[in-house]
Amino acid sequence: MNLNYDNVIKVVKLGRFQFLLGSFLYFCTGAFLAVLLNAEFSLSKFLLGYAILFTAQLSMHYSNDYFDLETDKYGKPSQFAGGSGILVKNPELKKFSKWFSVVLLSLSLIIAVVFVLLFSYPLWFFLFMVFANLLGWFYAAPPIRLSYNKLGELATISAGFVMPAIGYLTLMGTIDMPFIIFSIPLLLYQMLFICAVQIPDMEGDKLGGKITWIVSKGRKFGFKIIVVSGILATLSFFSISITSLYPPILNFKVIALISIIPLSLAILSYLRRTENRKSAIHLINKNLISLTIFLTLTNFYFLYLIK
Repeated sequence: MNLNYDNVIKVVKLGRFQFLLGSFLYFCTGAFLAVLLNAEFSLSKFLLGYAILFTAQLSMHYSNDYFDLETDKYGKPSQFAGGSGILVKNPELKKFSKWFSVVLLSLSLIIAVVFVLLFSYPLWFFLFMVFANLLGWFYAAPPIRLSYNKLGELATISAGFVMPAIGYLTLMGTIDMPFIIFSIPLLLYQMLFICAVQIPDMEGDKLGGKITWIVSKGRKFGFKIIVVSGILATLSFFSISITSLYPPILNFKVIALISIIPLSLAILSYLRRTENRKSAIHLINKNLISLTIFLTLTNFYFLYLIK
């Protein structure tokens, strides 16, 4: 591959860097929660911990486009779904995409080893990072190909635990019950997320052999899952607010009120649910943006409490 300006731009687009914002917000949510639960903030731990997640997710972006190439030929990329479309138009970048993904995955694990050695963390910290990387790799990669074997949703929903857990782990050094309880609504938001990004891809995924909820049940079913996820996430935050697991300063009713933003968009999408792809894309884009707003405001709330 010639490293000219045009190819560099294509390689960057292939990485779908816009999706890194969501993982960063999830990471920060876990890290800031750890600080609120009396973990000491360490900038070096924070940056190295995020570097593990950053390289792991970026590796997944490049590997998914590589292994989904044949399926992507049947679809059309939208703002938040359908892959980057770069390899479909530029198959000469296919080999680069695969090996760059391998390099990034390896780099993620190397950073994890450095983290363990530098901060004397237990071996299971490294093993957790191995699991996170393999989850992303085998989402589309053979022989497991989770998204082609009815397990794609499970893998993506699991990321609602994994991404904030990496942030929490880097500062707290362990996974405890307060984090596990806190992750429940985040898992629900990842269920909302996976349905939203699958909705535009229904026709292409079906032709490409993916077995997803949307392929099996249709777009309107996806909107039902979105609204149920939104409702349960908000109820979860209100339920957490009555537990005694968290310090009084951390008011989960505030987070529950913030969660009304994605809940409102989920309800609106359900009321306007449609099988038409173009109309559905407008609805799911609003859902994904509202989820980003929720995570951003939640992190600002945590930072306000930390100060």
